[in-house]
Amino acid sequence: MAKILPRIVITAGEPAGIGLDLCAMLAHQAIAANIVVIADQEALLARAKALNIHLGVQNYQADQAPSFHVGNGMITVLHQATAQPVIPGILNKANSAYVLDTLSTALQGCQQNHFDAMVTAPVHKGIINEAGIAFTGHTEYLAEETNTPQVVMMLVGGEMRVALATTHLPLTQVSAAITAESLTNTIRILYAYLVQKFGITAPTIMVAGLNPHAGEGGYLGEEEIKTITPVLENLRAEGMNLVGPMPADTMFSQKNIAHTDAFLAMYHDQGLAVLKHASFGEGVNVTLGLPIIRTSVDHGTALDLAGKGNIEIGSLLAAINLAIELAHTKNNQAA
Repeated sequence: MAKILPRIVITAGEPAGIGLDLCAMLAHQAIAANIVVIADQEALLARAKALNIHLGVQNYQADQAPSFHVGNGMITVLHQATAQPVIPGILNKANSAYVLDTLSTALQGCQQNHFDAMVTAPVHKGIINEAGIAFTGHTEYLAEETNTPQVVMMLVGGEMRVALATTHLPLTQVSAAITAESLTNTIRILYAYLVQKFGITAPTIMVAGLNPHAGEGGYLGEEEIKTITPVLENLRAEGMNLVGPMPADTMFSQKNIAHTDAFLAMYHDQGLAVLKHASFGEGVNVTLGLPIIRTSVDHGTALDLAGKGNIEIGSLLAAINLAIELAHTKNNQAA
């Protein structure tokens, strides 16, 4: 019996960035899924023309049979219009609402079972906020829109899975954000996702300390003693295999990578600098804890490269392939 192809919806992201370039390039990839891109169709065709990419567009209809394949220069588009014409590399705050509208449409499609997963191209947080819309990132936006009290950001790449205890916060706010409750919930969400979505029966999670040398017994900070260690001890008593708190500068050794199913960093750059060094251009961002599947590229909008043709599609393909894998797992569990 043939495997049913999952339905993947892709948001094209900030229109002045490379998201449209990536979607145009996607039309010439062979992917084992039904793909729909949410974007301004005219802007997408214009970008393809600028890149000298042959692109044919099929309009998406929600009631059509799921046969929206990519390849041979064809792609299926769910059209959403930008407020103003798009100029590659030039941000325009008038188009910020459009960016969030594409996310909302993709999310609703997943919630209504029109799609099995959503994949997001990069957005520009600064221009969205400049438009007067409070926005800290896809992760936080999707959590709020789905009324999910806590989600976890995890990146996959370079033979690692790296999750974050905090996400897009100034460093001055990180310590206060790491509470016993939030850290406990983060580890529970991470552990459950590894078991249920990645099929790891008894995952090993290595947890970083917050401070240099994991606090050096309290001499370099007390967050490990007061918060992190008690949380780990409580969860170990429930049967979780947790290692740490570990000094972050030695945690990501080749030996640890080989024997660890996921790492948990306390803040954004503590974990992602290592992962992106190992897998930049091929990493995938996954939002854990949502009622839908969402993956994303591991890079930004690259405004300076938009419309110029000197980019790689590897991270988008990796994000799509992981979304396909997770969608198959979900559909098999529902069967």
